[in-house]
This record gives sequence, structure tokens and C-alpha cells, in this order.
Amino acid sequence: MIRTEMSKYRNSNSRTRKLAPVGIIFAILGLLLFAYTVRKAGVAQIISGIQRLGAGFLLILMLSAIRHVVRSIAWTKCFERPYDLRFRDALEARLMGDALGNVIPLASMAVSEPSKAAFVRHRVPLMAGLSALAIENIFYSLSVVIFIFSGMTALLLSFPLPKPLRYAAIGSLVIILIIAPLGYLVILRQWKFLSGAFTWLGNRTGGRGWIEVANTRAQTLEERIYGFYERNSARFLPILGLEVCFHLAGVAEIYTTLFFISETVAPTLLTAFIMESVNRVINVAFKFVPFRTGVDEYGSGALAKVLGFTRATGVTLAIVRKARDIFWTTIGVLLIIRRGLSLRAAAIQSQDIAGDVGDEIGIERSEAPTLPAGGS
Repeated sequence: MIRTEMSKYRNSNSRTRKLAPVGIIFAILGLLLFAYTVRKAGVAQIISGIQRLGAGFLLILMLSAIRHVVRSIAWTKCFERPYDLRFRDALEARLMGDALGNVIPLASMAVSEPSKAAFVRHRVPLMAGLSALAIENIFYSLSVVIFIFSGMTALLLSFPLPKPLRYAAIGSLVIILIIAPLGYLVILRQWKFLSGAFTWLGNRTGGRGWIEVANTRAQTLEERIYGFYERNSARFLPILGLEVCFHLAGVAEIYTTLFFISETVAPTLLTAFIMESVNRVINVAFKFVPFRTGVDEYGSGALAKVLGFTRATGVTLAIVRKARDIFWTTIGVLLIIRRGLSLRAAAIQSQDIAGDVGDEIGIERSEAPTLPAGGS
């Protein structure tokens, strides 16, 4: 057992070392773009905008807290009996997982999402947490598709755009028009593409042991996801409504920030809606860049000019968002430390989740989870 754990630790370390140089490169490029964008927008104007925000930042934190709350509630609603997750545990796991994704380069998907299930495995089996998380992410992805499509359409119809931005908006719409029907078809037909891929790979390679194990795990995950829709159709609208609240809170956050920092143009719900939809695009496309450093500032500054604001206003908005992210990341890191873990240990634990899923399936089929004494 000890030898197996040591082997997994070495493998995780090896993967982390291989990705580290790439992550550092992206981080450096982001910082360079950040410095260039801030200088071009004007340091004095940005500082002035931050000063105008002042204590209003507390209101921004309150609005951003709503986003964590509604997605945590949505996750708890994606569990099926006999498993149930408390809101408090879901919220803490979400904050800790997002913290890992923000501070570890290239880790947003490979570490951030699985780690959330790992952080609640003292409450529910790992497979139950992962499948509920996957279901919640499907609802979130659906809401993102609708939100981005609406925002890009509003941008194209309401403002004259420079060619690069117009092409980017049209490209986003085209991608959505391709991906959305495909995703709907996958769910409607219940295509088991994960297990199908492992089956095909097993046939090509002679059915190696690890492929068979991975195939079994993929089938279990797919059955849980597709079965959820059949058994819990009444939850569809409430969960989707919670995901929509996530985006509406984002619009309110941007509107409030612009209300404080913009001197020349008063914000409207339309401009806040468009800016938040573009922010979703940036988050999706550049999730591998820590805190979207540089990319967010450059994109927000360029869009702000199109919408009638100054470039400095857009850059200041992005910096305020970054300060908000740093605040919640700090909370997540403190929660991780309270668990007695380091960021490195938490990341390695998340990378090793795939190797533990089989054990969790066996536990789940035989008994309900046991809570440790004094668990939070």
C-alpha cells in the first residue's frame, strides 16, 4: 500500500514538473501584457478609479459572494439519495477548488474541479461527488452558452465594432451554434462517448488492464449523469435558475463597479450585460492563465472603448475583478490550510483522484459514507 502511494506521489510530481515551465511562461506573458495594458490606459487614471470605488469594494464582494452561494446550492441539488451534501461543505469545497485553479498554472480543469469532490469525500463517496459536480457543470455550461450567445448578439446589434472585435463576436456565435446542438444531441441520445472511447482504445491495444478499469469508471459516471435527468426532471429548472442567478449577479457586480469608477459615461444594464458576457468568453478561453492576468485587462479595456467608456475604466474594472478573485482565493487557501494541507499536497491529491475512483465505487456500492469525528 505504501509503495503504491509513493508511486502515485512520484507520478504526480513528474506531471507537475512537466507542466510547470509552460505555466510559468503563460504567467510571465500575462504579467507583461498586464504591464503594457496598464501603462497604455494610464496609471494615474486607474488609481483614480480605484479611489472612487473605495468602500464600494465591500459591495462588490457581497455581490460576488452570491455567485459562489448559488453554484454551491446548485451542486447540492445534483446529488441523489442516499447521498446528500450540506451547503456549508459545498461552499468550502468550491472556494478551495477555485483557489487551487487560480494559483496553480494550467490547473483550472485538471485540478480545480476534481479537487472539489476530493474536499467533500469525508461527507460523500468520491464518485457521488464527482458525478454531481459533472451534472452541475453541465447546467452551468448550458447557462454560459445562453448567456454568451445573448451577449454577443446584443453587442453586434447595439454597437459599431472594429473588425477584430466583430470577427471575434461572430466567431463566438458560430462556435456556440455548432456546440450547443451537438451537446443537446449527446444528452438526448445519451451517447456514452467516454466509455466508447476507452472501448475503442481497448480493442486497438488488446484491452490493457488500466483501460478496462478506466472504461468501468467512465461507464459508472455516464450512467449517473444520464440517469439523473431521467429520475430528477423536476430539478431541471431550479438548478438552471440558480446558474442564471450566477450570471445576473455578475451583471450587477459590473454595473455597480462601473457606477463608482466611471466619470464620463453612466453605466446601463445593457453595457454591464455585454461586458459580463465578454468576461465569460475570456474566462472560458484563457482559463489556463492564472487569474487571467493581462488578458482580462486588455480585453476589458478594448471593449470599454467600444461601449463608450475610457480604456482606463475597462482596465480598472478588470483590476477590481482581480482583487475580488484574490480575496476569495485567499479565503480558499486559508480553508485548505485549516484542513492541514498545503497547496502542493492538495493539487497532488486532486491529480490522483482518477486512481482512487475504483476504490470509491466499491465503497459506495457496499455502504454509505462514514463521517470522521469532528468533521467540519
